[in-house]
Amino acid sequence: MRVLVTGGAGFIGFNLCKILMHKGHEVIALDNFITGTRTNIKKLKAYPHFSFFKHDIVKPLPSVLKQKKINQIYHLACPTGVDNLIPLAEEMILACSIGTKNILELAKLHKAKFLFTSSSEVYGDPLVSPQKESYTGNVDSIGTRSPYEEGKRFSESITAMYQRKFKLNTRIVRIFNTYGPTMSASDTRVIPRFLNQALNGKPLTVKGKGLQRRTFCYVDDLVAGILLVMEKGRSEEVYNIGSDKEISIIKLAKLILDITKSKSTISYVVRPTHDHEMRMPDLGKVKKLGWQAKINLRRGLVKTLEEISLGEHSTNDNLMTINDNK
Repeated sequence: MRVLVTGGAGFIGFNLCKILMHKGHEVIALDNFITGTRTNIKKLKAYPHFSFFKHDIVKPLPSVLKQKKINQIYHLACPTGVDNLIPLAEEMILACSIGTKNILELAKLHKAKFLFTSSSEVYGDPLVSPQKESYTGNVDSIGTRSPYEEGKRFSESITAMYQRKFKLNTRIVRIFNTYGPTMSASDTRVIPRFLNQALNGKPLTVKGKGLQRRTFCYVDDLVAGILLVMEKGRSEEVYNIGSDKEISIIKLAKLILDITKSKSTISYVVRPTHDHEMRMPDLGKVKKLGWQAKINLRRGLVKTLEEISLGEHSTNDNLMTINDNK
């Protein structure tokens, strides 16, 4: 089977491509490296059934993608990161609008099964917890986070429209905080930031009092869920995937200090006004498909550290990268 993965040079895209090829599929990846890395693609090129196009999905797609039958499309391409909300705001909005429409048109051409990876950001600063897929969110349409939040919401809307109008076989996955090996060392979000600070003997910078709560899903569990939704999920349905085990940011900092045996201290810094209080998914729908997270936070952090200690990832390029950790 031939599979297209947009955003294949990113953290989740890279891991997804690897698993797809292990399953025997031919994989085509697209990425423009705006937040993905060339190191990931270099590793993927070692596989015999992998091809790559450096391409911005906002622009017309390479004609070769229209010539060969594509059976499935996993659409992950979009710049990520809180620090990019202003510098890459335009790129986020265009990738989620024009870019998503371009990929949907390709799926329509090939009559391919289409999976869009949305985000827990579509729930905004939720007023209910846990968040079910039916919850419509609490989002500021012109706030600092709006390029990503509203961008993802638009992508969901146009995906649903293609299903209704053109009978395209689509499904949507809302990804909650994900972590694991191959995270970018330069990423400033919470798990890579804490790990890098702890390993380098620097104070762990906790925003505010650290009472804001998050959940964290190990990347292998996330990818397994994405594949399951593509295989067994119903067309037009939305599925949350993540961890439903909450932890406060201050407790996360202490856990990382414990696991790394670091002598770093904790430093409290100003918390951004747009930082959300909580994020926790209701996982009832995806669990009905047979999905269950297998790796808890402590074990996942230990596995991530083991990968670092093995020296498999350059600290100058691709130590760790992450999606949606606030």
